Amino acid sequence: MSSIFPEIVYDDAPAALEWLTRAFGFVAGEVIEGPDGTIAHAELHYGAGAVMPKSRLEGVEECIYVTVDDPDAHHRCARAAGADIVMAPFDTDYGARNYCARDLEGRLWSFGTYTPRHLTTS
Repeated sequence: MSSIFPEIVYDDAPAALEWLTRAFGFVAGEVIEGPDGTIAHAELHYGAGAVMPKSRLEGVEECIYVTVDDPDAHHRCARAAGADIVMAPFDTDYGARNYCARDLEGRLWSFGTYTPRHLTTS
């Protein structure tokens, strides 16, 4: 089972979700709306894989999400290795525990317990 999922950030995430399903054949999964018509989290499935489109966040254009068993322990290890912690471990509205960090070249990574629903019910 995959545990690494690209998070793709769009200026108009609702339009992107519709277009990606129509143009590329993705199947829409869970969609969680944010404030003002934004998308806080979404899943688009294709076979056993998934991408997670969302609305733009303060200049972030992409992020890689990695499922880990213990985000708090993973966070401690990353912090000790010098990762730039952007968000300390936190609980989401959709039941996951996550944290976010930047790597040595400033790319954003998210680590947490979330796994797209279609992968947990197969």
